[in-house]
Amino acid sequence: MTGPVDAIVFDMDGTLVESHAVVPAAYRAAVRAGGGPSYTDAEVIAGYSIGSPADLLTHLLRRPASGDDLDRYHAELAALAGRVRVYPGVADALAAIAARVPVGVFTGASHRAAEILLDRAGLLGHFTAVLGGDQVDRPKPAPDGVEAACRRLGVPPGRAAYVGDSPLDVRAARHSGAVAVAAAWGHQYDPDEPADLSLTRPGELLALLP
Repeated sequence: MTGPVDAIVFDMDGTLVESHAVVPAAYRAAVRAGGGPSYTDAEVIAGYSIGSPADLLTHLLRRPASGDDLDRYHAELAALAGRVRVYPGVADALAAIAARVPVGVFTGASHRAAEILLDRAGLLGHFTAVLGGDQVDRPKPAPDGVEAACRRLGVPPGRAAYVGDSPLDVRAARHSGAVAVAAAWGHQYDPDEPADLSLTRPGELLALLP
């Protein structure tokens, strides 16, 4: 199925907002403050598939992450969030989509981080449900987060689309049974990853709606 759909769920980083400089910087600062080693942005980004921020901080710190470590990370993120850029066309597309069907977010970031970034970007009010990687048992490409977001929106995954830029996003969508939409405008887009649809502009999503 490629349309119409009764709900759309989005990835956040690389799909709605460009934060690939901000998020790694917040992790690096939190790790340094916690006595951990120094990392490059690329090394932090390579760990995104590990799971939630607590899991990634544990990996980067080389010890179990504490509540203080997480608080430091979120404080650093909030301090840097003004540098986050919304992708062109996203705000207008979200407003048009949210006027017609329920809209959600499932991101590998924590729920707290997602609300910080989406609020600073002026996008938070468009979403009926915001779900973070710390609220599911398994990270992408497992379908848990997409399925949980769809439950919150009251729509079965087979009647929804999941939009994301990375191969992990596309695989999570496919595993859940949702329409897998690759956001070709995102920085982790891989044209070799099979998707139901590959879109070059956010506004193209309107063609999926009833």
